[in-house]
Amino acid sequence: MIASFASWVTYSVLKQVPGTQLADSMEFFVYDSVKILLLILVITHAMSLLRYYLPVKKIRTFLVSRNFYGTDYFLATVFGSITPFCSCSSIPLFIGFLEAGIPLGVTFAFLITSPLINEVAVVLFVVMFGWKITFLYVVSGMFIGMFGGYLLGKLNLERYIMEYSKPCCCKNKNGAQINKTMWRILLIISKRAMHIFWTITPYVLVGVAVGSIIHGYVPTGFFEGSIATESVFAVPIAVIVAVPMYANASSVIPIVESIVSKGIPLGTALAFMMAVVGISLPEALILKRVMKLPLLAMFFAVVSVGIMAIGYLFNLIL
Repeated sequence: MIASFASWVTYSVLKQVPGTQLADSMEFFVYDSVKILLLILVITHAMSLLRYYLPVKKIRTFLVSRNFYGTDYFLATVFGSITPFCSCSSIPLFIGFLEAGIPLGVTFAFLITSPLINEVAVVLFVVMFGWKITFLYVVSGMFIGMFGGYLLGKLNLERYIMEYSKPCCCKNKNGAQINKTMWRILLIISKRAMHIFWTITPYVLVGVAVGSIIHGYVPTGFFEGSIATESVFAVPIAVIVAVPMYANASSVIPIVESIVSKGIPLGTALAFMMAVVGISLPEALILKRVMKLPLLAMFFAVVSVGIMAIGYLFNLIL
C-alpha cells in the first residue's frame, strides 16, 4: 500500500519520468518517509501509554539487582534483536526507555542492537551464509550492543540527553499516578506522543532525504568497489564508506553477499553492513535531536570501534 502510494505521488502527482535518477530518489523519499513516520507515530503512542502505567521502580530494581547483574544489557539486546526496526524507527523506543527511567546504558544497548539484527536479516543470513556464520553474526551484533551500552552507561553521560527526552510523567510529587478519566489519560498520552513525533519528524525527513539522494544518484557498485581491498585498512575503510548510506540490515545483506562473492573478506563485508545500519549519517541527523554532540560523538565512536573489532575478528577466524 505504501509502495503504491509512493509510486502514485511520484509519477501521477509530481509527474516524474520513470527510470530517471530524480524519480527514483523521490519515490524512495516518499516511501521511506511515510513508512517510518507511520511507524514512529504508532511507537510513540505505545511507549507513552506504557510509560504512563509502567512500574518504573520495580523494573529498575529488577534490572540492577545483584542477582541479575548484566542481565539488563542482555535483555535489552535480545529485545533489540527481535524488533524489526531500522535505526530511525528505533529512536522513539529509545526515548520511551529514557522517559520510563531505564538506565542510559541499557537504552543504548537496545538502540545499538535493534538496527543491526532483526528476524528477516537472520533468515537471509541463514539462506546465504549458513547457520554457523549466522550465529556468529547474531552473537557479534549482541556483543556490540552489550559492550557499547555498558561502556556508555559507565561514562555518566546523562547530562547530554536533550531536555525533552528526560523523564516526564503524569505523576504527582510523590510519584503516584494522578487520578484521571480514561479519556483524559488518552489525551495526555497522545499529547506527549505527538510532541515527540513532531520534534523528531524534521530530522527523520532530513535523514531520509540524504538516503534518497544516495539511492538515486550514487552509482550501483560504488560503495562495494570502494572496499575492494584486502589491506589491513580495509575494515575501517568499509566502515567509513558505509556512513553516508541509509538502509536496514535486510536490504544490505544482498550487497554483502555480492561483495563476498567478488573475493572481499566476510569480516570486511560484515563491518560494511553493520556500519550502514548502525552508524549511518541519516541516523546521526535524527539522533542530533535526541542527544547533544558530545554524547552523539561518543556513541558513534564506541559503535564504530565495536564494528571494526568484529570485522577483524571475522577476517581472522573465517
